[in-house]
Amino acid sequence: MEQNLNHYKIFYEVAKSGSISKAADSLYISQPAVSKSISKLEQSLNHTLFHRSKKGVKLTEEGSTLFEHLKQAFDSIDTAERLLRHAGQFGIGQLRIGVSTSLCKHILLPYLQDFIRENPHIKVSIECNSTFETIELLKQDKVDIGLICDTPLEKGYHFSPLRSIHDTFVTTQTYLNNLFLREGEPSFFKESGIGTYSSSAESDLLNKQKDSSFSFETALPNISGLLLFSKNDETNTFTDTFSEKEILEKADLMLLDKENISRIFIDDYFSRHHIYPRQVLEINNMDLLIDFAAIGMGIACVVREFITSYLESGQVIEIPLDYDIPKRTVGFVYAEHNLSTTAKKFLTSINQKW
Repeated sequence: MEQNLNHYKIFYEVAKSGSISKAADSLYISQPAVSKSISKLEQSLNHTLFHRSKKGVKLTEEGSTLFEHLKQAFDSIDTAERLLRHAGQFGIGQLRIGVSTSLCKHILLPYLQDFIRENPHIKVSIECNSTFETIELLKQDKVDIGLICDTPLEKGYHFSPLRSIHDTFVTTQTYLNNLFLREGEPSFFKESGIGTYSSSAESDLLNKQKDSSFSFETALPNISGLLLFSKNDETNTFTDTFSEKEILEKADLMLLDKENISRIFIDDYFSRHHIYPRQVLEINNMDLLIDFAAIGMGIACVVREFITSYLESGQVIEIPLDYDIPKRTVGFVYAEHNLSTTAKKFLTSINQKW
């Protein structure tokens, strides 16, 4: 068919005009060249396409069939060219992004907002999935780019770093107070200055809890520091305090589900530091983890950059760690051989602002 493409174009122009001479003028070639091209096409198809006369040419039945199909094809080509010119003039295009819900809300949206404002005619679609699912969609060419946490990639895929994030553990002061009451050693009551510990004293404290006006915050000191560090000063000596390991093992710990790359990262952190949580509640959404931590359901592992307002307002507090959690990198991933013009434009706009 490749050899006939030029012949088809010449045939189409002759059929439209009904004249070899007119077709030659519109194509800027000689009449003999037009006649020769038609003859070669007829030989190739083994059909006569025109009835020739002194008045011009007229399509045969076979020629009419060929012309109708070629008309549709050339009309489609004309439409495509017109749309491309239109797209170039108005910046029309499509951008398909794969990203998790949390990364979309807390990282992608500000960049996307600027890009849409500067390119209002580009259609943007978002596929919210985990990092591993986003990579799979990229392999299937169902998204153009993905925003993910850095992870090993197959050959042919490029990771472009965007920013770092830091995992942390957060909860409320009230939850910590209640955790210490539940898990603390009796010596805490004696050494903290609450009074001499006795079973009757503990019973009295627990009975007061039933009073709706009673609050642990008024019965216990602010112990966020006591839970984590052995503190010695002129007035208090705390020897029976909790380490990071003890807190995370004793607490109601809220984590992302095991299929999430963030959970895999934290599980590795636990393993390296021999931390074995007893109570784990799995959630598939980090924003829910943040909200659950803020109402005192337990201790949640979240990204610090996502909870700045919660920390500043005091809705949650961070658990100081004995061992720092390594930072992670968030960036865009794409197939090196298959990056659309619109996706290139988006990445370029981000690099210019970053």
